[in-house]
Amino acid sequence: MNSSGYPGQPQTWYPGRSPLPGAFPGPDGAASGRPRLARVHDMIPLARFGETLATGLRDVTRDPAALDSAGWWAVVADYEGGLLCARFDQVRPAPLPPPVRPWPGPPRDGWTSSLDRDAYTAGVRRIREHIAAGEVYQANLCRVLSAPLDPAADIEALAARLARGNPAPYAGTVRLPGHGVEIATASPELYLRRRGSTVDSGPIKGTGRTEADLLPKDHAENVMIVDLVRNDLGRVCAPGTVTVPELCVVEKHPGLVHLVSTVRGELAPGAGWAGLLAGTFPPGSVTGAPKSSALRIIDSLETAPRGPYCGGIGWVDADRRTGELAVGIRTFWIERPGPGKAVLRFGTGAGITWGSDPAREWQETELKAARLLAVASRSAAPAGRGARTTAR
Repeated sequence: MNSSGYPGQPQTWYPGRSPLPGAFPGPDGAASGRPRLARVHDMIPLARFGETLATGLRDVTRDPAALDSAGWWAVVADYEGGLLCARFDQVRPAPLPPPVRPWPGPPRDGWTSSLDRDAYTAGVRRIREHIAAGEVYQANLCRVLSAPLDPAADIEALAARLARGNPAPYAGTVRLPGHGVEIATASPELYLRRRGSTVDSGPIKGTGRTEADLLPKDHAENVMIVDLVRNDLGRVCAPGTVTVPELCVVEKHPGLVHLVSTVRGELAPGAGWAGLLAGTFPPGSVTGAPKSSALRIIDSLETAPRGPYCGGIGWVDADRRTGELAVGIRTFWIERPGPGKAVLRFGTGAGITWGSDPAREWQETELKAARLLAVASRSAAPAGRGARTTAR
């Protein structure tokens, strides 16, 4: 049994992957390669999704089976394999208030990228070589942006700025300083929604400034990932229940548009959150197809751990058998590598297919990042404009 009273989980909670550097620390601060985060004593643990606020942290576990036990849980699934489930006792409606502390964002020109333009476009060309060799149909290539941050920064203050400057359907905040988790997401993408035995996923593939920018390549990319998500849900859903109610619907978001599809299924008898996560994680839209090949290629090309970016972030109400996890895109997180030190990180990426143009894919990552970095930085440029995110 672990400290939360749930059976201990295996080291890897979903098949085919093991925790890599970047996995979240546990309560004792241990993690694979990431320093323990400094405690921020005056920031109480909380989780906020939409207009629901959770406080009164009861316990924390890394066991996904806890999500089918009892209570209301905040969930953060790290792309590299870390899982944190935090149960709160006090859950109530509460609109996001003005921040108690101002947000001391980094300077707009203070961001660096794990892959610069040359390295990223070279990665796109390498993925196209893998596609030509028949190893993969699509792979998602990402880069992580980083900037030094005032250690007094409070992630909830950034969440308040995001709510005003970039509202999103799956916006959320999870602040657990004692467990190394300080996240604000403005995600537009549904990873998993559960209502009883019904499960929905809403993969996004295809991005442009306007609908006119969307190309046949974007539609093909979306259909490929829909097929992957259908296969993933089919692992845990009853045979014949997985359907696609919506395919390639255009959704408008601040500064850009996306193609979004909906995949739906009915869980097989006895299936719960542990099986659902094991069968579908990492999300298909941020990996590629076939998923196992895409993961191998991604690991060979990316130079920084994604952390909560491209993972799953959301909530589960075990008592009501409901829950909603977003894909952790358009997401900021704070790392505290030591006393008096803090770094703000943000991820951006694009899905690469045979039809990809390296320069266009780089520009897509810039488009996805520009508005959010403007909101999070000091002396913010007008939304949708701003400095480049090339590594210096």
